[in-house]
Amino acid sequence: MKVTVDFEECLKDSPRFRAALEEVEGDVTELELKLDKLVKLCIAMIDTGKAFCTANKQFMNGIRDLAQYSCKDALVETSLTKFSDTLQEMINYHNILFDQTQRSIKAQLQTFVKEDIRKFKDAKKQFEKVSEEKENALVKNAQVQRNKQHEVEEATNILTATRKCFRHIALDYVLQINVLQSKRRSEILKSMLSFMYAHLAFFHQGYDLFSELGPYMKDLGAQLDQLAVDAAKEKRDMEQKHSTIQQKDYSSDDTKLEYNVDAANGIVMEGYLFKRASNAFKTWNRRWFSIQNNQLVYQKKFKDNPTVVVEDLRLCTVKHCEDIERRFCFEVVSPTKSCMLQADSEKLRQAWIKAVQTSIATAYREKGDESEKQEKKSSPSTGSLESGSETKEKLLKGESALQRVQCIPGNAACCDCGLADPRWASINLGITLCIECSGIHRSLGVHFSKVRSLTLDSWEPELLKLMCELGNDVINRIYEAKLEKVGAKKPQPGSQRQEKEAYIRAKYVERKFVEKQPASASPLESGTKVLPPSQEEKRHSVPEKSLLAGEQGAASQKVRSSDSGIQQSADDSREHLVSTISANSLYEPGEKQDSSVFCDSKQPSPGWQLYRAAFEKNLPDMAEALAHGAEVNWVNVEENNATPLIQAVRGGSLVTCEFLLQNGANVNIRDMEGRGPLHHATVLGHTGQVCLFLKRGANQHATDEDGKDPLSIAVEAANADIVTLLRLARMNEEMRESEGLYGQPGDEIYQDIFRDFSQMASNNPEKLNRFQQSDSQKS
Repeated sequence: MKVTVDFEECLKDSPRFRAALEEVEGDVTELELKLDKLVKLCIAMIDTGKAFCTANKQFMNGIRDLAQYSCKDALVETSLTKFSDTLQEMINYHNILFDQTQRSIKAQLQTFVKEDIRKFKDAKKQFEKVSEEKENALVKNAQVQRNKQHEVEEATNILTATRKCFRHIALDYVLQINVLQSKRRSEILKSMLSFMYAHLAFFHQGYDLFSELGPYMKDLGAQLDQLAVDAAKEKRDMEQKHSTIQQKDYSSDDTKLEYNVDAANGIVMEGYLFKRASNAFKTWNRRWFSIQNNQLVYQKKFKDNPTVVVEDLRLCTVKHCEDIERRFCFEVVSPTKSCMLQADSEKLRQAWIKAVQTSIATAYREKGDESEKQEKKSSPSTGSLESGSETKEKLLKGESALQRVQCIPGNAACCDCGLADPRWASINLGITLCIECSGIHRSLGVHFSKVRSLTLDSWEPELLKLMCELGNDVINRIYEAKLEKVGAKKPQPGSQRQEKEAYIRAKYVERKFVEKQPASASPLESGTKVLPPSQEEKRHSVPEKSLLAGEQGAASQKVRSSDSGIQQSADDSREHLVSTISANSLYEPGEKQDSSVFCDSKQPSPGWQLYRAAFEKNLPDMAEALAHGAEVNWVNVEENNATPLIQAVRGGSLVTCEFLLQNGANVNIRDMEGRGPLHHATVLGHTGQVCLFLKRGANQHATDEDGKDPLSIAVEAANADIVTLLRLARMNEEMRESEGLYGQPGDEIYQDIFRDFSQMASNNPEKLNRFQQSDSQKS
């Protein structure tokens, strides 16, 4: 190792030594300045590089956004996606390069400056201090007089001690100088070598990445060349077509008018017409009209749902209208209303009138063919109960909402006036209605009746199944029980609207025809103490911790067996309610419950009737309880503040839950343990109910008294289906909250999966019993 400052010269403290020190100290000061400058430049370079990576990432996200927008063009979407993925990799390589630069240049050189050069400076301060002390000792020793022996001896001792200290510190200082001069070379070169290796790795990675992409880019270039040739050919074809069409005479729109009763898309005829409004000003508005599915409908915009002008063309007539000032007018008249329309020319008016008349004749013909087929199917030789049940089962599996609902007893005629072939329904009551009665129902408000079209609206599977569980006969037995007693008269199809409206309001709002319950002194009113269960019943309760730890399958099996026993003998004796409550206690463990027991023959409260019927899956009893004034969110304080909706979850019926929700049940009301319907459905492994509650706005972030939300419960129970639903719902909620900066790619997948689960829960529930089956197999 080359010695920068000689140790022998250090002991002599010669002028050469002092000159060497001065040169070294100046060199170290300049080195420190250079290294500080280099570190600052490195920091600025890293910051600039990170800003570049941020901007590059934003640009790459823009490419991805363009790729998602071009999803209908597979070539553009695939190419842009590949390019954005490659750019993302390059951004990652840049970030790695900057991290290595920070470690090799910034961190390493800063450490050298802060540690090694600082040690040199500290050694320099000590050397200068002891050097000054030695000079003072020499001066004092030289100035002392001979005759003062005591002072001579003292000065000599001080000088000796100072020289000894000087030699020790000077040698340390020289050692520090020599070590620093040697180390500076290795530190600087090592950091720069590491920096250059980082660049080498960066460019190698980029080369390998683009080498893989090269063949695809080459193929894409060939495709683009072919696309350019095809585009030129298409341009020539379009120019030729443009020239041909331009030579034709389109002075009138009449030549574009056609109608076809056998059109593949079901649209017989379509075009613009002026429609006179029914308001006091009789304003005319231009709308896009079409004849489809035996109905006359119109739209203001393409995305709007069609507005039905005539529900059934078989019940209407069409005629010219010459008694108003506007030309080319014609009128479509139905039993309930008339609609004044205006075409753009006489030829167009004649065409529309003929199209409506042809559609009317076609509708009658199709209806006649259906009637003949039904008569053949219902011949005496095949009209047994078995064939009827098979027909109903077939309809419940595949046909349209209209067919499925109308096959229920009583649904072939309007529930309130008896008009045949109703096309509307009240989904919370479970009845079918004609178009006029449906309008009256709609005026009552959604808290009394929710109206939906059986032909125009889309129907969720659980809602359609609910309609098939009730029907006009069931509801009329409840809401018209006292009709003859009070001497009221049910309106007929031809009755005046005022008469129908008065009857419907008395029937559903005032409930004048509902059989009143006898006065009840039942102990089942909310908040009232009732008899406790026997010791044996308490013995059968299951602790909650074990239920959450994986015993949901066994608990739900006990409830199902208890539930079936209740349904078989519920009408024999009120004592069977004890077994119902005992079964319920499986889901309300760890708490002393006072189960309700009938001690006399008095009628229970409507709320209790709804609560009990929800567990027993008895929709007619539930409808009767609501007719008697039951509160849909009634709380049973003796059963852990459970609600009818929670009881419906325990009963295991998807349709019962849907019925309560359609009638205003709150999906987020929780019991004393902090568990709502979603918690209970998750604990019991009822996948269909979990899907339903998430669609109806259940709060999946709510926690029970143990701090567990539904997702954590489903994870502990290893229920893959429910975990999938909850996580998808949570992801979809987070994407909506983030306002979709780059679109919402999870939305369609989320809707498709929930739609599949809804179909499975309603039509093939056995496919969702995998969780319960696996538990029973383990046991």
